[in-house]
Amino acid sequence: MAATIAKRQGLDRYSDDKMRRIRGTSGISWQRRGVSKMLDRENMKDIAQEKEKERHVLQASSGAKKPRMNQDFGFSDSTRIPKKPRSALNRKVSYENGDEDEVLDKRASLEVEMSEELDYDAEELALIRIRERRRSRRLEPDGAMIKTNPHKGRQKIDSANSSSCSSSSTSSGSSNSVLKSNSNSNGRCTARNVKQEKELERIKCHQCMKSERKYVVPCGKCRTKVYCIQCIKQWYPKMSELDVAEICPFCCRNCNCSVCLHTSGFIETSKTNMTDCEKVEHLRYLMVSLLPFIRQICEEQTQEIEFEASIQRVHSSKVGVSETLCGNDERVYCNHCATSIIDLHRSCPKCSYELCLTCCKEIREGRLSGRAEMKFQYVNRGYGYMHGGDPLPESCLHQTPDDHVEPSVMWSADDNGTISCPPTEMGGCGDCVLELTRILPDRWISDLEKEARDLVLILDNKLTNLRQNRAETGTDILCKAASREGSDDNLLYCPDSTKIQEDEELFRFQKHWIKGEPVIVRNVLDKVTGLSWEPMVMWRALCENVDSEVSSKMSEVKAIDCLASCEVEISTRQFFKGYTQGRTYDNFWPEMLKLKDWPPSDKFEDLMPRHCDEFISALPFQEYSDPRAGILNLAVKLPSGVLKPDLGPKTYIAYGVAEELGRGDSVTKLHCDMSDAVNILTHTEEVLLTEEQHSAVERLKKEHRAQDLKENLVQDGMDESIEEPNSDTNEEDTDVSEINDSELLPSGIRGEFKMSRDEMQGTAFTCPHSEGTMEESGGALWDIFRRQDVPKLEAYLRKHFKEFRHVYCSPVEQVIHPIHDQCFYLSSAHKKKLKEEFGVEPWTFEQKLGEAVFIPAGCPHQVRNLKSCTKVAVDFVSPENVDECLRLTKEFRLLPKNHRAKEDKLEIKKMILYAVAQAIKDANSLIPALN
Repeated sequence: MAATIAKRQGLDRYSDDKMRRIRGTSGISWQRRGVSKMLDRENMKDIAQEKEKERHVLQASSGAKKPRMNQDFGFSDSTRIPKKPRSALNRKVSYENGDEDEVLDKRASLEVEMSEELDYDAEELALIRIRERRRSRRLEPDGAMIKTNPHKGRQKIDSANSSSCSSSSTSSGSSNSVLKSNSNSNGRCTARNVKQEKELERIKCHQCMKSERKYVVPCGKCRTKVYCIQCIKQWYPKMSELDVAEICPFCCRNCNCSVCLHTSGFIETSKTNMTDCEKVEHLRYLMVSLLPFIRQICEEQTQEIEFEASIQRVHSSKVGVSETLCGNDERVYCNHCATSIIDLHRSCPKCSYELCLTCCKEIREGRLSGRAEMKFQYVNRGYGYMHGGDPLPESCLHQTPDDHVEPSVMWSADDNGTISCPPTEMGGCGDCVLELTRILPDRWISDLEKEARDLVLILDNKLTNLRQNRAETGTDILCKAASREGSDDNLLYCPDSTKIQEDEELFRFQKHWIKGEPVIVRNVLDKVTGLSWEPMVMWRALCENVDSEVSSKMSEVKAIDCLASCEVEISTRQFFKGYTQGRTYDNFWPEMLKLKDWPPSDKFEDLMPRHCDEFISALPFQEYSDPRAGILNLAVKLPSGVLKPDLGPKTYIAYGVAEELGRGDSVTKLHCDMSDAVNILTHTEEVLLTEEQHSAVERLKKEHRAQDLKENLVQDGMDESIEEPNSDTNEEDTDVSEINDSELLPSGIRGEFKMSRDEMQGTAFTCPHSEGTMEESGGALWDIFRRQDVPKLEAYLRKHFKEFRHVYCSPVEQVIHPIHDQCFYLSSAHKKKLKEEFGVEPWTFEQKLGEAVFIPAGCPHQVRNLKSCTKVAVDFVSPENVDECLRLTKEFRLLPKNHRAKEDKLEIKKMILYAVAQAIKDANSLIPALN
């Protein structure tokens, strides 16, 4: 089959020599040998005709009387043309001591002299030269290849025994002629064998680089790459042999061989082509959005300088602030609240204790509290307890959370506002007064604010406002994701990436994004090359990494067991086998494992460059999401050399099943990111439970229920037996238009959302599907909460936290922050109860393969995997959500010292300053183009 495909789809464009080489050396079983034999016969016929023509020409020339030639040229005394008049010209010579030019000049003079004395016409001389070149292309007895140049004579390319060949070729006499003939005959056979071996080595499968493959399929486009049947079936299951014969994976730019997977820059990642005017519009929009926050930073610093002026009893303009040395590769954090410091702060001259301006303000106001460390740890009560049995006896002797509350240490300022270094219990020395110091040049931030404000006024005279100069046409593509009564944000914007008109769709995106609404973009993988995202391909890319140290670490991975919520070590091969086939515990309960932030490094781009390029190329709305060149992404504005936060891309690989288990579900628990994010579902694998597993799940669920009742984890009215999403109901269907949102729905999809009001509660809505395509089930179930619902959500979790289980399936006993602790996942029953008690309902939808989900900063969200899923995500910082980033930074600084969300890794204030500085620089360089 492969041979027939290759013959039909491109090998007919191969040269005859290459066709014979492939047939003779690759071992392909050709089914149509008649065609090739016919081609060979035609070639032989052409050669015979050419020889016959040469013979007639020589015979005609031999009839003419020729002058007697000098004996030095080897001619006989007869007037007959010598049989080999080229012997003097073609005599093998070896160039010694750099005499090549001399020999070539002698050869040229001899050739001219021969042509003059023999009186050959142009046609006869051309035939002689043609025959000479034809002989020169043949292999010498030692296997050396001779290449002929019409001006420089013959040049030996590869000769292992040039001296012996030269001596044998110059031998004379009858006996020597016989030996020479035999030697040439044996040499030609040896040459053919050497040539076949070399050609066999050249025909290697591009994927596995093996030359012993018996069946290969050459590419009909590039005519250089060959793929074997085994590799096509194993690594390119979506491509047939016919597809590969027409255009190979390398030409399609989705080759996943080891070399290609470690090649960067193979494809173009940036999809945005903006004019200078559009760039200036975006830069102006960025500066206008960030100016209020720069003013806020200036006010905080001005207030602290005034305090210092009162301490020094001088005017604020005469306050001297010493500069501290800080390298670009360093982060300066407050020793008390762990918030990053960008410029002004107070520092101890003795112990280098550093305090941010916010903590200084709280100390003067007398409301600074100690930051106690979290010491409570969940106890492993045994495998049987996690599945509904009794706990281990020794596990009952654990301490309660109240045993770990640290007493706070009072820390206050003097009457004039002076702040002393804290005592040793709080990390200071307690001996010195904290001095005001700075990191950036004096008045740099205030000058930056003034320059940005003046530049915006200049641009206002040249450009109209971004939101006023665009006339919105058409209708938004929306999908229903909630059924909140009296709300106008139940629908989410979900365009198709293949139909996005960049300018118009970007405006629509901004309209929804500025409201804090998630955005779903469909079919983002349809516009890229189609590189495989199968976990085994990604694992092979890591194992075949050129860095042996990295490759050796990939044989095992640390996965998270979703039942125990703790890390377990497992071989990488076993993990990926379970990804496609599933895994179970001894009692047949499904075992859910997941890899978070994989590979375990912040160098995803270095370890998997080809996949990184593919992901960035697939990102929609790259003005925001591009981690390399997004013009509205504040994270890319940090100058080179400055320590940058790790915003991804990162890969998340997890098992999943459609049924909600209640315990051990493959979930990402409720949390809130301090930056924006976009998440693409790149691969899914459906794993179905067997009948034996279904029976075990039903039996164990009853034991779980009994254990919950025994430990008072279920209150009255809590119904765990809620129908799964998309369940059938007998109630009369109600059109969505009755819920006051129909005017926002395009007419083409308005009738696709008919369901009962009860069915809408807890239902996972999906985006409208293209006409003529089969409905595909989703891979992940998302719940994203609105920002304005966060206080009610926190209140619900604090009220019902004892109804949840966390590490080792132990009941949650301590809540520091109900969202940032990341210890809650709201099941269908809890989501129903949340709506009944607080009127809060999230946007709920299923993410399908190839869909990108944009999550705004400040929106709590949770995810449950309905299939085995591979997701790739990257964080970014948009100007619309900077205020949310600052709000979350303030929340994180109040957490205990060793809380998982404590550290300020984003450094949003530093990002704001550098983003405005870079925007000013870029805008000034583009202003001349506007004129």
